[in-house]
Amino acid sequence: MDVVSSKVRSRMMAGIKGKDTRPELIVRRFIHSNGFRYRVHDPKLPGKPDLVMAKYGLAVFVDGCFWHRHQGCRYTTSPQQSSERWQEKFKQNVLRDSQQRNQLLELGWRVLVIWECGLKQPSPDLSWLPNFIKTSRKPFMEWPVIS
Repeated sequence: MDVVSSKVRSRMMAGIKGKDTRPELIVRRFIHSNGFRYRVHDPKLPGKPDLVMAKYGLAVFVDGCFWHRHQGCRYTTSPQQSSERWQEKFKQNVLRDSQQRNQLLELGWRVLVIWECGLKQPSPDLSWLPNFIKTSRKPFMEWPVIS
């Protein structure tokens, strides 16, 4: 049973943004302050990555743990009401994310997924990011990795 009324829950869910989220802005500010330039939500690329750094061949997604199902994360919870409907929604999200990543990799892009949980502390440690952008040749990476 939900702890809030369906009307309140509907209002709460409607308030969830898909672009310019707090975690996304943290990453954008950090990258920009380190001298990197990027495009935001490029519609020409599969999945409209949150940041596109063409010079480095890098597409960055800043994903919410709840909606994109970060494996092993404590924020990857599931609602109790209409659980079958939610599980189907989550399954579709994960499948779509996977397809979009694969399309980007096939096009020669490197893909980085930064999970929301890694940005929750007051001063998230993104010191590894500039070096990753410039030198890494890994085609795909997730941060943080939860084992």
